[in-house]
Amino acid sequence: MVTETKISKGFQTVVPSKIRKMFNVDPGDIVEWKTDKNNRVEVFFRKKITINDVLGMIDGPKTDSVEMKKRIQRGEKI
Repeated sequence: MVTETKISKGFQTVVPSKIRKMFNVDPGDIVEWKTDKNNRVEVFFRKKITINDVLGMIDGPKTDSVEMKKRIQRGEKI
C-alpha cells in the first residue's frame, strides 16, 4: 500500500486514516523513525505507557495502606 501525506511548514504531517486503523494508532501514541545503513526509513507505532500499564506488570501482594498505617502506629514491623 502506498499512501502520501504532505509535510507542513512546522514539519508536521498526518498519519493517514487507513494506516491509523490498520495499526490501531491513537492520540498520544509514539511514532518511532528508524534509518538503516542504506538510508531507508522505517516507521513504527508504539503505544504510550501509562502508570496503570506499569502497575499491571508488578506481580506482588496486595497492600492495604490503612492497615499498614495502623501497624506502623502500633510499632509493628511491616
